[in-house]
Amino acid sequence: MSAKTAKLLNDNPLARWGVLILVALMMFFAYMFVDVMSPLKSLVESNLGWDSGVFGKYAASEYILNVCGFLIIAGVILDKLGVRFSGILSAGLMVLGAGIKFIGISDWFQTTAFAQWLGSWWVEMPASAKMASLGFMIFGCGCEMEGTNVSKILAKWFKGKEMALAMGLEMAIARLGVFAVMWIAPIISSRFDSSVLAPLGFCGALLTIGLLNFVIFAFLDKKFDSQLVERGLATAEKSPEDEFHVSDLGAIFKSKMFWIVAMLCVLYYSAIFPFQRYAPNFLEETLNIDAGTASRLFSCFPILAMCLTPLLGIFLDRKGKGASMLMVGALIMIVCHLSFAFILPVFPKKWLAVLLIVVLGVSFSLVPAALWPSVPKIIDEKILGSAYCLIFWVQNIGLCLVPMLIGSLRQSTGGYLVPMIVFSSFGVLAFIFSLLLKKEDRNRNYGLEEPNIKG
Repeated sequence: MSAKTAKLLNDNPLARWGVLILVALMMFFAYMFVDVMSPLKSLVESNLGWDSGVFGKYAASEYILNVCGFLIIAGVILDKLGVRFSGILSAGLMVLGAGIKFIGISDWFQTTAFAQWLGSWWVEMPASAKMASLGFMIFGCGCEMEGTNVSKILAKWFKGKEMALAMGLEMAIARLGVFAVMWIAPIISSRFDSSVLAPLGFCGALLTIGLLNFVIFAFLDKKFDSQLVERGLATAEKSPEDEFHVSDLGAIFKSKMFWIVAMLCVLYYSAIFPFQRYAPNFLEETLNIDAGTASRLFSCFPILAMCLTPLLGIFLDRKGKGASMLMVGALIMIVCHLSFAFILPVFPKKWLAVLLIVVLGVSFSLVPAALWPSVPKIIDEKILGSAYCLIFWVQNIGLCLVPMLIGSLRQSTGGYLVPMIVFSSFGVLAFIFSLLLKKEDRNRNYGLEEPNIKG
């Protein structure tokens, strides 16, 4: 077989789906680590002396460095140095951040002179919370960078193939981490004498395995790049016109489609992820149930999303309709949040709560499944990594500010009615931007409604 007709590495289903598993497992472990302390909130407060305010500041710390500009730098690194370097770097940052967080909440650290110095200023935040927040900041940099890196990896390895299905499966596997940690963390904690450290150490060990996964991926991707060079589909050295330049960021910021997608993203995710932080407590108060039961009820949220996202990916690959799917997802989210605000308090039934949670999971399937595979259709490949990072940067601004807004409204109103209305209003704005996206696609023919698999 000649070099012209020989198959590329990504033409082998075992190779490209193997790459998907390697990178998706890292995001599965990352999602576990993000929420490992959420089901242990009461233990954290009793064992470490944190209160709800301290816990909230710790939770927000994940996004601070990203909002301050790290994600912009991450995009430049990704496009300049490639997915292999960026993947190992971001995985390493997650492991480093996890290690610092582990040290921060350990009994040993509390006895050190450094801990005493940390506790001597800004006394509202204990030394353990400051150290844990520092680790969470570093972890957050790696986690968000890896999320954009994985999107670019899948766009590269599944180009012209089952891209939406691959991205949908990756998201489904990652979300399984949220479900898993809601159950696993309390079990590990109980087996180690109500320890907060044990489940944190377990999830940190999984992140180390994820780092090794990216080392393995680097060897596969290097071979793939060599094949592309041999076939004349790429060059060992990028030509001046193909090489990424920092000035290319200006092209992204000037793109109308970029801002429509970025605003759609931040509005949608601001109504999902901050809601996850408050949902167990909302269910606890609304249904008059204990915190453990509320957490288990809400753990149903990602289940239907995990099942539907790959199926929606198959539909997008073969039939298209990505822009229309975004509109439907936004509408479902509006209905669910308004139902949480007005219907569930009047009919406080567990079955109704689970139904609304599961239906909201449908929205969580529709929007991401359609959104992320659409970005390569509107952004040039050489700046794709930066585009993903800039979208995540805009998203992180919302994820950092919205929880503080919701917390303030919760404190001032004494309930969840106004916060739920705010969440639904984000859905209304997201729907408006989805209309603008579909209109722009119709005018400029980006192909968002067309299938990913050609022929």
